[in-house]
Amino acid sequence: MTGGVEPKSDMPESTTTAEKLEQADQGPEPMPWLEEMPPRQIVAELDRYIVGQHEAKKAVAIAIRNRWRRSQAPDAIRDEILPNNIIMIGPTGVGKTEIARRLARLAGAPFLKVEASKFTEVGYVGRDVESMVRDLVDVSINMVRGEREDDVYPQAEQRAEEALLDLLLPAPPPHGSPREPGAPAALGDAAERGERQLFIVSPKGDVRETAEPGEEGKGGERRDRTREKLRAMLHDGKLEEREVEVEITQQNLPLLEFMQPPPGMEGPDVNFTEMLQEMLPKRKKRRVVRVTEARRILVDEELRKLVDMDDVVNEALDRVENHGIIFVDELDKIAGERSQAAGPDVSREGVQRDLLPIVEGSTVQTRYGYVRTDHVLFIAAGAFHVSKPSDLIPELQGRFPIRVELSPLSQEDFVRIMTEPENALTKQYQALCAAEGATLEFTQDAVEEVARIATIINDRMENIGARRLHTVMTTLLDELLFELPNVAEKKVVFTGGEVRERLMRIVEDEDLRKYIL
Repeated sequence: MTGGVEPKSDMPESTTTAEKLEQADQGPEPMPWLEEMPPRQIVAELDRYIVGQHEAKKAVAIAIRNRWRRSQAPDAIRDEILPNNIIMIGPTGVGKTEIARRLARLAGAPFLKVEASKFTEVGYVGRDVESMVRDLVDVSINMVRGEREDDVYPQAEQRAEEALLDLLLPAPPPHGSPREPGAPAALGDAAERGERQLFIVSPKGDVRETAEPGEEGKGGERRDRTREKLRAMLHDGKLEEREVEVEITQQNLPLLEFMQPPPGMEGPDVNFTEMLQEMLPKRKKRRVVRVTEARRILVDEELRKLVDMDDVVNEALDRVENHGIIFVDELDKIAGERSQAAGPDVSREGVQRDLLPIVEGSTVQTRYGYVRTDHVLFIAAGAFHVSKPSDLIPELQGRFPIRVELSPLSQEDFVRIMTEPENALTKQYQALCAAEGATLEFTQDAVEEVARIATIINDRMENIGARRLHTVMTTLLDELLFELPNVAEKKVVFTGGEVRERLMRIVEDEDLRKYIL
């Protein structure tokens, strides 16, 4: 190995990888860190959840790394470097969608998974292919906005706390001035007026901070002390059930719902509803809610004030154009013999023609602005049981120069799938049983027996790949999961003989196979 080995200095340490994975669970980073990792490390991260299919992982890792390499290229040639789109070919249940799903979690880039069979040719009722770009922009907007909100959340939380304290301890009106109608009374003032207080604070449940004659100068200090007591009680959670009156700005206008497109129809590129909401006066409503709900409302309001949406939109559009990934599944469903001139599938070739400019690179109008798809990475996948990749129109085939064939899964692969990944099926069921206080264990021969039975059923019936393990495990454990809350023995161990005894009757009985389809 000479040409493909990355420099040792570029290889991140294991601790760094663990920290990045922990950050990925908490939320995406400001920039996609996965692109900065060498291909070998990207494949290693995918290996934690997906068994086999090394060639597909390798192709995806190279494509992701090339995004970073392009960003390091000189400006004169950077725009000329186009992504090599990938098409993954293989039977169902071998990991095509799982590779895309895990890639979405690892990559801090806008990612969208769509099904090609859901699109229709322009002129037909339904979604056109440009909607995938608009959906990707929406994903990017939500991603960037979430990152910005995470950055300013401590500040928003602090502001919301101060606003909540203002609600709990309203400022007294100037001396001699009447209180505004509907305004909450200050502590101590409500008692003198005979009004109901929404909250009462003191060691005994009441506060009377009225100033005595000659002590007006001490009112500010007394108020500060009371405010700090309220703050301490808020931090201790002693006021969560108290009620306060908050003012809520209603965002949705029911009268504008008629402008929404009907189901199955594509909406306009410009969001007229948002434009009208900005033009019309804000509708405000006062509600009496508990402190725990008021805190959430106030934090959301402060986040809207602190986050600059113009900056969010600019950053989101840049990420879509330079880091966006669209996974087009079920590509084989729109492939067919090009000799077909009529029939119910006449729009298949039209969908392929509409995909051409999007995949090659074009400008799409969205509600946030124009987006170029020249550097968006497209990964397509399909089983191609009935049709073949050559059934696609030649122009579309040329837009996916990298082709990767995924191999069918064997019995040995099933054993690895059930034991090696961090989200293995056996570990998932163990976690479900742990919720009932039970312990579930599988011996090695039990795992091998489940894999053998799944392989037999796939050979005799439709081969649905690793998804067959879900049906076999569900049939094996349905009685246990049903009776588990009432079972006295909370430790359950499955051996190969028990698995064979429970499942072989279903495998051998032709009439009972329907239960494990």
